[in-house]
Amino acid sequence: MKITLILFICSYVAGNCLPPHQWPEKFDDMYDCFNAGYIQSMNKLEEIGRKDVNEYEIFIRFACAEEQSADT
Repeated sequence: MKITLILFICSYVAGNCLPPHQWPEKFDDMYDCFNAGYIQSMNKLEEIGRKDVNEYEIFIRFACAEEQSADT
């Protein structure tokens, strides 16, 4: 079983989210995926920057989902 990280970048001001972004790396368990989710969310906020985060009230949420196997 592999786990996929999905990031959702949203704005309270706009009242919506960008299309979900699936992280290219797959994870072996939920722990590694959740850990990466927090780290990558922080990295993305820093990349967006204080000005835009404050102006558009940007927030990031994430999910970790098991990939469905072809035989299920």
